[in-house]
Amino acid sequence: MQNGGMITIYLVDDQAMIRAAFRSLLSAKARFDVIGDNADARKAIAEIETLRPDVVLLDITMPNLSGIDAIPMIHKVSPRSKIVMATNHEGETFVDQALRAGADGYLSKDSDPDELALAIEAVHRGDPFVSPKVSAGLISKVRGYDSVTGQSSSGLSSLTPREREVFQLLATGKSNKEVARELGVSLGTAKKHRENLQRKLKCQSASELTRLAIREGLLST
Repeated sequence: MQNGGMITIYLVDDQAMIRAAFRSLLSAKARFDVIGDNADARKAIAEIETLRPDVVLLDITMPNLSGIDAIPMIHKVSPRSKIVMATNHEGETFVDQALRAGADGYLSKDSDPDELALAIEAVHRGDPFVSPKVSAGLISKVRGYDSVTGQSSSGLSSLTPREREVFQLLATGKSNKEVARELGVSLGTAKKHRENLQRKLKCQSASELTRLAIREGLLST
């Protein structure tokens, strides 16, 4: 906790109106300090590394990098930051993926506004939080899940963190060369990741990868 006992918060959402609404709600609480926000998850991660907020409020469906895939990256650059997903997706698959990726809380954007403060305060003191609108008692179920054998029907759970990054980039239409440049890997490595993705996800083209990303809520339309 920084700034004389206040809880510092960073907002990551590609919709400017949503970020403005969250900032307005949180700024009305004397104990909260919104220290930054960004529409781009990759740029947000770079800022989070510098700012080290107590809590990150994170959307799931964003261009280039989904919130779920951003979770381990945020933990890497700012290990003490707690992460609350704030999303329109209320299905168990998303909750499952987010919590097993390392999210501390999961909040529906359709929740009562008062739940926003409750979620932030809960994760900040070390307690998990899942919006009652999403699912009561789901955290204990998910954290007892066998991550070694459990797989989603789409095969996304079988992907490595790097493969998920590549998947997100390919789904937005980037070429192997662009993926290699974006991730700082060789062209051969990018091609190998693509081959593994297509095999695991049973997708034979970039358009199929895009449709899968949209269907899974990892890419906005």
